[in-house]
This record gives sequence, C-alpha cells and structure tokens, in this order.
Amino acid sequence: MPEALDTLLNFASALAAGLLIGAERGWQGRNADDALLVAGIRTFALSSLLGAFAMLLGEHFGVIAWAVIFAGFAILVLGSYFGELQRLGDMGLTSEVALLITFLLGSLAMAGYAGLAASGAVAVALLLNLKQSLHAALQRLSEAELSGALKLLFISIVLLPALPNQGYGPWQAFNPYAIWWMVVLIASIGFAAYVAIRLMSMRQGLMITALLGGVVSSTAMTVTLARLAAGRNLHTILASGLLATSALMFPRILLEVGLVNASLLPHLTWPLAMAALVYATGAVLYFLRAGSESEEQAEPPLKNPFELGPALRFAALLALILLLVEGAQHWFGDIGVYLVALLSGLADVDAITLSLARSAQGEMEADVAVHGIFLAALSNSLVKASLIALMGDRRLALMTLPIMAAGLLAGAVVVLLM
Repeated sequence: MPEALDTLLNFASALAAGLLIGAERGWQGRNADDALLVAGIRTFALSSLLGAFAMLLGEHFGVIAWAVIFAGFAILVLGSYFGELQRLGDMGLTSEVALLITFLLGSLAMAGYAGLAASGAVAVALLLNLKQSLHAALQRLSEAELSGALKLLFISIVLLPALPNQGYGPWQAFNPYAIWWMVVLIASIGFAAYVAIRLMSMRQGLMITALLGGVVSSTAMTVTLARLAAGRNLHTILASGLLATSALMFPRILLEVGLVNASLLPHLTWPLAMAALVYATGAVLYFLRAGSESEEQAEPPLKNPFELGPALRFAALLALILLLVEGAQHWFGDIGVYLVALLSGLADVDAITLSLARSAQGEMEADVAVHGIFLAALSNSLVKASLIALMGDRRLALMTLPIMAAGLLAGAVVVLLM
C-alpha cells in the first residue's frame, strides 16, 4: 500500500505540472480559434501523464521502453509542427518545446523527484508568461549593454574558476584567484550601478547600488562611486552613497562579532554605532539635498556598462597592500595585537575581526580584542578615505572626508571612555 500511494502521488505531481504549463499556454491562446491552437491545457496535462507512464514502464521493462515512448512522442510533436507550418506558414517552436519538456517533467515526477518537477513546471510557466517582457527588454538592450553583460560573465564564470587559488611570490602574498575575485566584484558592482540607473532615477539608482554593494564590499563600492565624480555634477549624491556604503561596515562588524563572541558586543556596540550614526546622518543629509538639485537630471555617469580599468587598478593596489602587510609581519614579527590589527585592516577588516573575536574567547583580554577590532575598522576607513582622495576629486573629498573623520573620532572617544 505505501508503494502504491507513492505512485499515485507521483502521478498527481506529474498531472499538476502539466496542468500548470497547460494553463499558461491556454491563457495565452484564449482569444485564438481552437483550430489554430497547437496545444491547450488538456494536451499538456496528457503529455505529462504520458511521461509518467513512460517512466513507470521504464522501471519495469528497462530504459529502452522509456526511450521508445519519448522518441514516438517527439516524432508526433514534430509531425504536428511541420503540418501546422505548411498550413499556416511561419510558426514558432515554443509550444512544441514546452510539450517535450512537460513530458520530461512528468517522467521526473514519476522517478521520485516530485519537488524538482514542480519547480521545473513553475519555471517553464513563468518563462512562457514573460514573453512580452523579455522581447521588450531585448528591444531596449543596446549593443554595449549586451557586450558588457557577456564580458562580465566571461571574466566571472569562465576566467575566474581557471585561476589557481594559492599564494605565489614573497610570503605567498599574491593569490591570482583572490585578486581576480576583487576584479570581478568591482566590475559586477559597476554593472549593477549601470542597470540601477537605467531602471530608476540617478539619485535612487546610485543609492540602492551603494547600499547593496556595501553589504558585499564597502571598499569595492567606494572605488566604483569615487571614480564617477571626475567632470560630472554628481558630487552630492555620490557623497551620500560613499558615506552610506562606508556606514554599513560598522553593523557588519557587530554582526560578525555577535556570531563568534557575543560577550564583546557591550564594549563594541556604542563606539561602532556612534561612528555609523555620524556616517549615516551625513549620508541622509546629502541624499535629501541631492533631491533638490539639478544633478538629479544629470547625464548618466556610466556610458559603458563594463569598465575593467578601474577594477584592475584597484586589484593592483590590493595586491600591493597585501604584500606590505605580509612583509611587515614577516620583518617585525608579532609586536602586538594592535599593530597586526592596524596592518590587517588595510586589506580586510572582516578577517581580523573574526580572528580577534575568537581569540578573546581564550587568553586574550576583551579590551585588547575590542581595541584591535576598532583599529582595524579605523585603518580600513583610512584606506577608503585615500581611495576617495585618489580616485575622486577635491570637491568629493572635502564633502566626505570631514564627516568620516568626525565619525571615527566620535567612535574613538567612546572607546577610550569605556
């Protein structure tokens, strides 16, 4: 009985998958003459059930039985397509391909993968339903945008996995995979900023990109935003984005500490929250000010959706910083947690944060770990300030650096008073 019940449930899953896809196809052709409709809800439901029966027969008589039934069904679908082609002229293959996929989903459900078959049916129905939206998007897509998307996919999916993930050179400081990963990250953030600006206004697109990019890497987001300032009247909204993405570093540090060693949170929450509050206040004020200025209608800052040059320059800078950190630790030894935190924060604040929080569970005093984590955040913020000064312009630096300095100073005062 349990085996028979499982079989019935698999048949029901196959039927549901066929009905879902058939409902979408039937709705699309609801205004067409029934004689012109290639396949409706019943045909798709029967196709899915046929796939389920074929799989059931294959389990008893071998895979050749399933293959023969599928081949016969495919011939029937293709014969119907060519017949309609001769009768009506030019026709698409969408419904015919959907029928074949429905057969396969029915087989998948009978094989015991009902969840996967249901997910596939939803994906197929959604893809079929998005016909108008997808075609409209393709018509709006420019050659540069398509080329940019393909280039981004190439460097991330094709090139990145091929690079060795191990250290080379002095102190094994040069890791091709890690360095190129930063190239991919910055290029992806830049592409996301381009898409956001195309879909929304300049002000909203840049701010959303800054917030989302700051969750991944506030340093990489700083590079993306700072380089947009040169020769453009976007300083107010860029200053808002830079402060917002930098402010996200502080709650991210608190989250990491809370996951590893929550006992440090009472000592870190106030200083980091104070710094984040100053940053966020500046970001909000600049964002509101940008809404009333003419730069809202400024020319979009990104002409090319895929700009590799800035990403490569930052990757070279990151490699140099990593080399200096490793060299300092090698030459001077472990002269104290603070020096290590200060040096490590130049390249990555997350790694040293997790290390110190974990060490504070053992022999390291909590105050030492707290001060070390704050020093790492301080040095990382100084790196971002340097990137703004080097890759932005004087006006952007004057708008952002004083607020960053005020936030760090406020946090440092709280640390010293606690």
